Amino acid sequence: MAQEFQLNSIIPTQEIPSLLSRYQLLPQLMRGIAIDRAIAPYFCTEAERQQAIEQFERHYHINDSESRAAWLKRAGMSEAQMAEVAVRSLLIEKFKQDTWGAKVESYFMSRKAAFDQVIFSLLRTTDGLLAQEIYFRILEGEQTFAEMAQQYSKGSEANTAGVIGPVPLSQLNPTLAKILSIGQPGQLWRPTRIENWFTIVRLEKLLPAQLDANMRQRLLNEMFETWLNEQIQQLEPLQFSWS
Repeated sequence: MAQEFQLNSIIPTQEIPSLLSRYQLLPQLMRGIAIDRAIAPYFCTEAERQQAIEQFERHYHINDSESRAAWLKRAGMSEAQMAEVAVRSLLIEKFKQDTWGAKVESYFMSRKAAFDQVIFSLLRTTDGLLAQEIYFRILEGEQTFAEMAQQYSKGSEANTAGVIGPVPLSQLNPTLAKILSIGQPGQLWRPTRIENWFTIVRLEKLLPAQLDANMRQRLLNEMFETWLNEQIQQLEPLQFSWS
């Protein structure tokens, strides 16, 4: 039978630094400090405040006073503290927009290749002569790519009739990514040596990344995290003092 225990809620102040370090919470604390300094000049209207709280409650499925009370108990917060957390998220978004909103388009163009996706057909074999024969049989229309991939491919793509994707170009082998990035849909490439394979590739569809709302938010978040990591590195080590 498991022994019951009670957590002592009174922690001596001098133990806090070592506890933060032991539980690896110092990086999170440093992150919070850097964010608080950044958003200090920002504020929101009462309407924005209410909207932020409503959005926060929807996110955590807080639908009534009972679910709110249960959430507050789990989080160890008061309603005022919960509202502060909700508003803080809004202020962070304002900071992101103010700092990087005008830079998103140029940043997107510099990173676009990392987000472009492709659908392609792939066949891999370790036999160079067989790869040449397969290539010409597909090229001449004697058999389809799907049939040849299922019959001869030694990679996992044999299970999908050779079809792979959508997958970001940035996640592919550099040689394969280069082939697909300059190809045209339907283009069949001669066998190419990639690592230990003789590889036959056909581009099926290129899916260029679009700077839509989701991509814009993703890039804002990416630039924010890069900046935040730099700020944390520049912060002086925390010094604790007790009055």
